[in-house]
Amino acid sequence: MLGIKSLTETRIVAWKARNGMNILRVCLGIIFIWFGMLKFFPGLSSAEEIAGRTILKLTFGWVKPAFSMPMLAVWECIIGIGLISKAWLRLTLILLYLQMAGTFLPLIFFPHETFNHSLLVPTLLGQYIIKNFVLISGGIVIGATIRGGKLTVAPTSEDRAARLEKRFGRVKRLLRFG
Repeated sequence: MLGIKSLTETRIVAWKARNGMNILRVCLGIIFIWFGMLKFFPGLSSAEEIAGRTILKLTFGWVKPAFSMPMLAVWECIIGIGLISKAWLRLTLILLYLQMAGTFLPLIFFPHETFNHSLLVPTLLGQYIIKNFVLISGGIVIGATIRGGKLTVAPTSEDRAARLEKRFGRVKRLLRFG
């Protein structure tokens, strides 16, 4: 039974290596399109108010939320479409990194709204912003594949899986004919 468990685990790891990057890319794309679409409709996005104030402060009052929210919505949707389609992926990731850098500005501009008592106790808004480290990490991993990088299964695991699959196949045949 140990062989069957190892075979199953090795197959699962191999499947993850083959499909994980595409799943990550599409899921990130969906998130960006989803959050971007919300910004097209005033009052729907939980981040709309803080994003508008952040851009207003960043531009010294020149870019009002009435203009910045639709622009941010388009930006996020372009990132999402680029991730899902893999079109212009380098440019898409640059847009993602720039947008993500902007999402951290409220931590600096509005610390009284993003932290309770100290930097170790973020508010719900602060937590919403801090989780973007995961989106950035996903972008970095996707970026590692642009020039041919990929997730792989260790060669020893592949060899072992092939041996186990061969042995398991013999056992299945014996059980079928026995």
